[in-house]
Amino acid sequence: MPRIAIQGYRGCFHEQAARLFYSARGEEISILECPTFEDLFVALSDGSANAAIMAIENTISGGLLPNFELLRSNPHKIKGEIYIPIHQNLMALPGQRLEDIKEVRTHYMAINQTRRFFEKNCPWITMVESEDTAKSAIDIASEGLKGVGAVASELAAQENGLEILARGIETYKQNFTRFLVLDDSITIPRNITNKASLCFTLPHKPGSLAQVLTVLSFYDMNLTRIQSLPIPGKEWQYFFYADIKFTGYDRYRQALKAARPLMADLIILGEYKSFNI
Repeated sequence: MPRIAIQGYRGCFHEQAARLFYSARGEEISILECPTFEDLFVALSDGSANAAIMAIENTISGGLLPNFELLRSNPHKIKGEIYIPIHQNLMALPGQRLEDIKEVRTHYMAINQTRRFFEKNCPWITMVESEDTAKSAIDIASEGLKGVGAVASELAAQENGLEILARGIETYKQNFTRFLVLDDSITIPRNITNKASLCFTLPHKPGSLAQVLTVLSFYDMNLTRIQSLPIPGKEWQYFFYADIKFTGYDRYRQALKAARPLMADLIILGEYKSFNI
């Protein structure tokens, strides 16, 4: 049974993404909880985990910028992706009512995603920032905290024996997080590979990015994301992280061959099949 490293605690959205991805492949997994994303890569490197699931962007809050650098500086390749809807739920120990809750603990991103619900429906509740949504649910269950709620996933409620007092309390219902799969055991046949993640640098001269984008467009590459991050120690120079989708692997390789002379450096972070739930 493969052991999958996740950032966070049991019941978190990372675990939900891991179980969805591997169940679609017909595989049972065990979960290794990691406090930070850096720990996730340590687990991959020292063999504590066989693979990892890592969030990379959210439709509301955007990209997790430090994770792009982790991808660039580590050897493990992206072998898949999964998008899951982020539904936030208010939960507490069984038998309590909404009126009994005086304090709610959750991650700061979940606070931002649900603040409107609390302002409108239960303004007496104080929201307290915690390190993780699922960890808040774990603490309430393990410590038997009455009058305290958590905002977390339905999975976190199930795994900790908590009762959901309000479902789907996120402000924006079209809220998705994209997770990357880092699993060296997965081999993606070229005939179904339809997406690649790249990191490249460019010569420090006018028009260099426009030239690369023109070449990719000529070869019908669909640029689904581009993110720039500064190169430490080099003023006004950047790493560019790009996701491109394509319908033919050979055409994609031709596009890379044509664009490569225009780049100062190129790292292929992964070639994989886009996978959505």
